[in-house]
Amino acid sequence: MPDKRFDAASLIETAYQNYGKEFKQLTDKEKYHVVSKAVMQHIIPQWLETETFFQEKKKAYYLSAEFLMGRALGNNLINLRIEDDVRQILQDMGASLARVESAEADAGLGNGGLGRLAACFLDSAATLGYPLIGYGIRYEYGIFRQQIINGEQVEEGDDWNAMTDPWALRRESERSLIQFGDQTVYAVPYDTPVIGYGGKTINTLRLFVAEPLKNFNFDDFNNGRYQEAVKEKNEAKNITRVLYPNDSTREGKILRLKQQYFFTSAALQDLVKKYKAAGRDFEDFFKYHAVQLNDTHPSVAVPELIRLLMKEGLDFSKAFDITQQTLAYTNHTILQEALEKWDIALFQEILPEVYAIIEKIQNKLTLELTQKRLTVDEIENLAIIDKKQKVLRMAYLAIYGTHSTNGVAQLHTDILKETELNNWYRVYPERFNNKTNGITQRRWFLKANPEMAAFVTELLGSDAWITDLTQLEGLTAFAGDDEVIARFMAIKQEKKRQLADFVKFNEGTTLDLDSIFDIQIKRLHEYKRQLMNAFHILDLYYRIKEKGETTSCKRTFIFGAKAAPGYFRAKGIIKFINEIKHLIDNDETVKKYLEVVFVENYNVSYAELLFPAADISEQISTTGKEASGTGNMKFMLNGAATIGTLDGANVEIVEEAGAENNFIFGLEIDQVEALRKTYKPKDYYNKVPGLKRVVDSLIDGTFSDDGTGAFQDLYESLLEGHTWEKPDSYFVLADFDAYRKAHNHVCDVWQEPMRFARMCFLNMAHAGKFSSDRTIHEYAQEIWNVEQM
Repeated sequence: MPDKRFDAASLIETAYQNYGKEFKQLTDKEKYHVVSKAVMQHIIPQWLETETFFQEKKKAYYLSAEFLMGRALGNNLINLRIEDDVRQILQDMGASLARVESAEADAGLGNGGLGRLAACFLDSAATLGYPLIGYGIRYEYGIFRQQIINGEQVEEGDDWNAMTDPWALRRESERSLIQFGDQTVYAVPYDTPVIGYGGKTINTLRLFVAEPLKNFNFDDFNNGRYQEAVKEKNEAKNITRVLYPNDSTREGKILRLKQQYFFTSAALQDLVKKYKAAGRDFEDFFKYHAVQLNDTHPSVAVPELIRLLMKEGLDFSKAFDITQQTLAYTNHTILQEALEKWDIALFQEILPEVYAIIEKIQNKLTLELTQKRLTVDEIENLAIIDKKQKVLRMAYLAIYGTHSTNGVAQLHTDILKETELNNWYRVYPERFNNKTNGITQRRWFLKANPEMAAFVTELLGSDAWITDLTQLEGLTAFAGDDEVIARFMAIKQEKKRQLADFVKFNEGTTLDLDSIFDIQIKRLHEYKRQLMNAFHILDLYYRIKEKGETTSCKRTFIFGAKAAPGYFRAKGIIKFINEIKHLIDNDETVKKYLEVVFVENYNVSYAELLFPAADISEQISTTGKEASGTGNMKFMLNGAATIGTLDGANVEIVEEAGAENNFIFGLEIDQVEALRKTYKPKDYYNKVPGLKRVVDSLIDGTFSDDGTGAFQDLYESLLEGHTWEKPDSYFVLADFDAYRKAHNHVCDVWQEPMRFARMCFLNMAHAGKFSSDRTIHEYAQEIWNVEQM
């Protein structure tokens, strides 16, 4: 913890230095910058002390294409434990901490759970005193800013860094040279502090920006070639312009490959240069570095580290061994399309030196498998270079080139071992392990839900849960106390009011606080089945409208999601949800009982309001498709009951909190696999009451997709399929009736307020397992072998 006390004088001095004004004359945005810069000055000595402490020790490094950190100021003040002090200082100076915090932009440097998990891991490592350094890309515009116009997603650039970032330090002298087949750029690092709770350990997130070797060609400009004068600069900056560029074109694929190699090579060059400067033997490199690959995006680290070690004089065999002992791989998906593959010709064109190393790796793998007496067919099935399909299988490269492959929930890991990666598991069983994901309770409870956090501390008589979430189990002793449950309900109602105020301001929609807040917030993908949720809402509409099924539990369905710009079908689902919303909003009879909200530009700050306000957490992915999920954990921690399938971490949530305290439905993993062979979605379409009508609404003129063809595509995907996909490959129609029955059960239980609240309370009480502190401790002890500060 920094020794020097944070005071008003530092704010006054920083305001003069940066803006030449008195603090009270600044705008809220300027005040945010001043407060942030003053906090930076406050923590730098401890940041340097952390770096010095770990200088001679083994450190872990987390390579990720995404780091969805959320706003920094509030979280840092909480972790430094000076939030109350700063609030009082600002109040004495005539300012509001809440307004200053809200002036900070959300950095859209991630798309969903992958990036948010990375952020939680950094927070937990710093809190526990483990040396974990994050490496990634400092995207200029991040994912994108979402607007909903006429019910459709419209993307625009999100210039989150328009006023510069007060938390980042540019390290110009530590830049690296990144060489592609057709381009050479600099990778310039920006360092951001990651402050652990209590402020003792301050780790670093290092993000790279691509910059040209030459910013401006004066001769071109002087001769009237104005575009050519800045061409090199623009082409370099394009590499780190946007997260996940649309890769449906050749140009998009090249850009995405360049992004992945760019940050991976920059990170590894950084490690190699620092290690070399320390004068150590490269044969001991793995003794000082543990590098975790967050999904397949940085899997090119395997050949790249070998390449860099060979440049330092090691032969291929030794470089491979050291690389394998240094690297570990986290698999985040069961979806085949997400197990990245690269066209061989394109890869050779962009990364010729790296491809030559991959050929050596393939030769080594083939020899090793031959010595293990695998058949020719078995060896081909494990090939990194798939010559038949003419692609590189990056997940296979990551598995072979590392010493550890982990799944992120027990069910996910079991599926990897038993089916999806069974061919690898049978050859290298010792490499596979599970690390169930987690979330940081500092941001997702202490910060997002301070009212409930204070209540929990009061009940437990201690705030030890802030760094040991298993302490929440002590809450079970209060589950039978009606007064405690009533206070719990009152806090939930206050969080619903806070969300409603924000939604009213941002969306123009008034929410009924006495309705069930049923929330599905996550990346828009077919397997997450937002479409099934929408079908159920439409079915409810018809039941109320035409059958008079009035109900005493009004429901507010809240969605938040971004669809990838090139994901046509996902964008069609967003449009469909908003068409249903429009139908309900304009029906005086039905809107007494139903409301639909699609929040615009869902991000971390919006999520901090949504999770604590939820009564029902929608976790309805097709069983076997969601690796883990972390939104389910955030809902659980904040006292919401799950309506969901036994998929991903839902399985473990139910094990902890009990099936009786959640609403579980749908096909289980063995049933999905059995049904897949004989599935005929039209059987369900024709036989399940009400289902045909809601599906037909896609094409019968009930709704309009404005001529895009999106609704026809959705309809065909469910009933006809295409040459590349079977009909209803995510079993929306098969699970619909069970989903509807589960929702009917929700409504029944809602009629007994104390019973429903007790279910929610017990979910919160049993959430201790799902702290990212537990996950990081497992990584540190079982994969990285790093020590605490």
